[in-house]
Amino acid sequence: MAQYMFLLFDSEDWYDNLSRAEWDQAMKLHGEFAAAVEKAGARVLGGEALERSSTASTVKQREGAEPLVTDGPFIETKEALGGFYVIEARDLDQALELAKLCPSGNVEVRPVMSTTAQDAPSA
Repeated sequence: MAQYMFLLFDSEDWYDNLSRAEWDQAMKLHGEFAAAVEKAGARVLGGEALERSSTASTVKQREGAEPLVTDGPFIETKEALGGFYVIEARDLDQALELAKLCPSGNVEVRPVMSTTAQDAPSA
């Protein structure tokens, strides 16, 4: 089984006037998504919701200088990274089918890179 990161991108506007009932409904949908992943024979290995992008800091590495720390996200977009899942699935096809079930506006699916010595590039 391979691992895939599901990066969840949505407009942050929905937080502005969110009622408790709407929050509960959103969490219910994510619970149903997790159940669908398990039913498909895959696994949710982890995941979390993230605070708004306005709470972010960016650390930029600079050659020959100290890293630069700035407030906020690196780029400005209409949609922000709002959460993530790490999914273990048979293959990319299954991961994409599961992403279609995820209750998020946009889901970027990216394979998790193996960093074990046996998978290191040969010189």
